[in-house]
Amino acid sequence: MEHKGVSRRQWLKSAAALTAGSAVTGSVRAISEDPVFSVVETTDGKVRGLRSGGVHVFKGLRYGADTGGANRFMPPQPVAKWSGVRDATAYGNYAPQMPADRRRAYADLIAYDLQPGGMGEDCLVLNLWTPSPAKAAKRPVLVHLHGGGFYAGSGNSPQFDGEMMARFGDVVFITINHRLGSFGYLNLAEVGGERYAQSGAVGMLDIVAALRWVRENVESFGGDPSRVLVFGQSGGGLKTSTLMAMPSAQGLFHRAGVMSGSGIRVMTAAQSTEIAAKYLTALQIGKGSLDRLHTLPFEQLLAAQLRFEAADRLKGEAPRAFSPAIDGVAIPRHPFDPDAPPISAQVPMIISTTLDERAYRQINFDLDDAGLLRFAQTRVGDDAARLVTMYRDEDPRATPFVLQARIDTDMTFRRIAQLQAERKAAAHASGNGAPVWTYLWKTPSPAYGGRYGAPHGVDIGPSLHDIRLGLNGPSEANLRLADQLASAWVSFAATGDPANARTPQWPAYSVARRSTLVFDGEAAGTRAQDDPRRAFREYWAGRL
Repeated sequence: MEHKGVSRRQWLKSAAALTAGSAVTGSVRAISEDPVFSVVETTDGKVRGLRSGGVHVFKGLRYGADTGGANRFMPPQPVAKWSGVRDATAYGNYAPQMPADRRRAYADLIAYDLQPGGMGEDCLVLNLWTPSPAKAAKRPVLVHLHGGGFYAGSGNSPQFDGEMMARFGDVVFITINHRLGSFGYLNLAEVGGERYAQSGAVGMLDIVAALRWVRENVESFGGDPSRVLVFGQSGGGLKTSTLMAMPSAQGLFHRAGVMSGSGIRVMTAAQSTEIAAKYLTALQIGKGSLDRLHTLPFEQLLAAQLRFEAADRLKGEAPRAFSPAIDGVAIPRHPFDPDAPPISAQVPMIISTTLDERAYRQINFDLDDAGLLRFAQTRVGDDAARLVTMYRDEDPRATPFVLQARIDTDMTFRRIAQLQAERKAAAHASGNGAPVWTYLWKTPSPAYGGRYGAPHGVDIGPSLHDIRLGLNGPSEANLRLADQLASAWVSFAATGDPANARTPQWPAYSVARRSTLVFDGEAAGTRAQDDPRRAFREYWAGRL
């Protein structure tokens, strides 16, 4: 065989010489490493991932056994060890759920309809991005919990892709899939006895199992198991809040972040038991025939679940029927009621909201001033005119639609986040806990000419240093904000303090000062401010 006038033997000889020369010059690593695949040995067996843009990507890594059949409604079971090398180049299953509906424009902006991997009960998998799987690297580890409440979403979503963050922050970034809805939170303890004692919390126990996997394996992927940040937005924040009160989770993570998802209380045992009874009735399953729950197709269980969610969906609200419940063991108390959980007192936190969270649930974009006044009347009655004037004076350029969202946000997301921060700060002030920092994202999304204001989820992309999706978009301003917010999360994971060179000085939150980092791309820029929007905080505190 000839190769451009050179015999095959001559060509191989030249290649060998080149390789030897490369070893002398110190670049043998680039030649000896596979340019496409990466193989890492975990405690369960070897896995093969892909290299993408200098980042090693492992998808569909198993941290628990299939949750179908006998394992339904049971705590997560361990993975069976394997020999050889298992492929980790494609996403695994995501939990059974209602597919995302694209009939609302906001749904397209967050791309929840894009859930690669396929739906199924064999969903205890995680995805991992690392600059290099070198044990000596000891990088901070960021475990991101996906949004979607306790009923939807997955760590497979493009919105949570970790490649940009791993590269930007030189960190190990991980997303998790776990059980959702009735599969994760059907409380059968009252009717099923000890066998189902923790069935109302198994979705959260899945996350704990994933964190155990991280503790046992992340060093082999270049991570530091003693510096693990757990954080997430919306449902991811609710899950993080709940983890703070779970004994089995303690010691598995060392910092916590709650973005637009502060969780103060979970369901009571009585509430979740009542829902479970109605669910069993819908399936025509009695107390003496619970074994049928383990043989029915998961599609039938999901269909019954969706009937419970229908009323909330019709109102444009997040389904709430199936979510974690106090069981006395896995979740022994409410996460932040009556106070911050002492069990996680030494875990520092970041808690945040966006200015106009509730815009994501509203579609009356043509709302006028008269409609805004009527809306305010449904919230505060005779004080509506004064309330609307307060909000209009704060932001004369805002549309009635945005002001409607801001009012609803202050009543709900922001009030709960402030309460969570106050309780965590009070524990710190008493000498019984780590500090908490807060931020407020005021920069509006450019989507649809800015009609959403700064809605729910607008800070997800910047927090992961990934601004390609519709709520943000590639611009110099958005990249600067992403540099700032992502740097804060990286520093927080690394040190337990979000201080970094890209953001202004950011004091910890206290009830006395209420210092908050404000991300405002249109006005004064990113800055720390004591008690921003104080008048609105005080107004709602006095009414609710």
